[in-house]
Amino acid sequence: MTSSAPDRPLPQPTLASAEFWRSGADGVLRISHCADCGRFFHPPMPVCPSCRGRAVSLAPTSGKAVVVGFSVNHQAWLPKFPPPYVVAVVALAEDDRARLTTNIVGCEPDEVCVGMRVRVRFEQVDDLYLPLFEPDPEAEGPGPLPEPREVRNALRPMASPRKYEDKVALTGVGQSQVGRRLMVDPISLTVDACLAAVADAGLDLSEIDGLSTYPGAVPGGLSEGGITALTEALQLTPTWVNGAREVPGQIGSITAAMLAVAAGLCRHVLCFRTVWEASHSALLRSGEWHPDGGRASGMMEFRAPFGAMSAAQWIGCNASHYMHRYGVGREALGAIAVTARAGAVRNPEALYRDPLTIDDYFNARMVTTPFGLYDCDVPCDGAIAIVVSAIETADDRPHPPVLVEAVGTAILERLSWDQDTLTHTPQSRGPSAHLWTRTDRTPADVDLALLYDGFTFNALSWIEGLGFCGPGEATDFIAGGKTIALDGPLPLNPHGGQLSAGRLHGYGFVREAMLQLRGDAHGRQVDDAQLAVVTAGGGVPSGAMLLKRA
Repeated sequence: MTSSAPDRPLPQPTLASAEFWRSGADGVLRISHCADCGRFFHPPMPVCPSCRGRAVSLAPTSGKAVVVGFSVNHQAWLPKFPPPYVVAVVALAEDDRARLTTNIVGCEPDEVCVGMRVRVRFEQVDDLYLPLFEPDPEAEGPGPLPEPREVRNALRPMASPRKYEDKVALTGVGQSQVGRRLMVDPISLTVDACLAAVADAGLDLSEIDGLSTYPGAVPGGLSEGGITALTEALQLTPTWVNGAREVPGQIGSITAAMLAVAAGLCRHVLCFRTVWEASHSALLRSGEWHPDGGRASGMMEFRAPFGAMSAAQWIGCNASHYMHRYGVGREALGAIAVTARAGAVRNPEALYRDPLTIDDYFNARMVTTPFGLYDCDVPCDGAIAIVVSAIETADDRPHPPVLVEAVGTAILERLSWDQDTLTHTPQSRGPSAHLWTRTDRTPADVDLALLYDGFTFNALSWIEGLGFCGPGEATDFIAGGKTIALDGPLPLNPHGGQLSAGRLHGYGFVREAMLQLRGDAHGRQVDDAQLAVVTAGGGVPSGAMLLKRA
């Protein structure tokens, strides 16, 4: 940790959390506690997550905890919060299900390890008391770690033998120009992709009766403006629209379209996803775009005060736990990065096409441990659109339709980055388990995998979550990249994924699956590709699809 206190973003206390942020004035850490069953939990909620009791109040704790995951940050995310510093998840001694994302202070960053026993130390800013943690001088030996929770016990049987997946087909796909800092109006990129997808499906705009996008109108280079922007730009007249953010991953917007078509609301839904993060970042740096101010709220309330500004840090904590628990290094992560670049070399649309070796991977600068430069995906500008059509119209389309075998959407884990799953990326296990309940296919039937790789550890988590190998077995399974190569048993992201082709937030994987299953992935075609698994969501929530050749 740096010697002087950083200028931290401050949390915006809510009606639920204000007491927590102001309760450390006497140096005592107080956490939500259920008087009915005795559970401690965080963040504050009015209902106990175990017994659903309402006898909940803040209760004092010993302030002692164990580091269950950490990431040493080397990236300057905030100008007044200089690296290196340690972002960590600590589990309280009273209840290891109650965890805080925090900073470890009072020691050098390279002294922090999973299992380190720590104690709370508050930093006061105005009337807020931020709980930091330092090594506990009274502790002897490493502390206990929470055991992984079996999530499949909560799986439900299919609600009906009739599958909505059987009533739909993916009939069109389009992509805009993709690049770094294109400085193009994002709605223009969206229009390009949508017109291309509609034409690819052999349709007129007048035949589009539904629209679905992710995440709707949000700031920060992550949207063109949502349903409203596209409807106005193309003067569409849909009978159904969806622009929700809380869906099963970015491809949850495609799942929603499938449901609308299967229910008879629409015959052809145009789904689209646009990002312009690279241009947005350039505008921020130049001063042409003014950042939003104010205190940290929403999901950032319990992260930003500790400099945990990026999913790289949150996921890095889980990756460190995984590596500690299973006794592995970064070899599997490196193989995923090198394989992605090999795919990008064969893909003329990819952003980064220079060859990458495993030595290049290990020699690259660290971003936030255990992630180096090549563990992180590439922000870009671009748009992708997909047409979901009623199955009875599929034979009238100019290209072979891509059919949907199964979709996994179940939430079996807490929708939290730090309160539940530690061994893998949160929400990679629940949708994976759900996927296989909706089909008689198995992982052995899959010909290629298009797995979300916002970070290399995301793809590793999906490989294990989907059952291609057991927990902790990915290093041996990947075999230095042989298994996931284009000519291997499980080709992974043949287009380069988000790691090398560009961060198109989930939709890029659906597009590649469609091209592969149609036999149109020129220069990188997987031989006789019949069945592809697609996942999206770098955390919570997430989703999975099993797509097949018609």
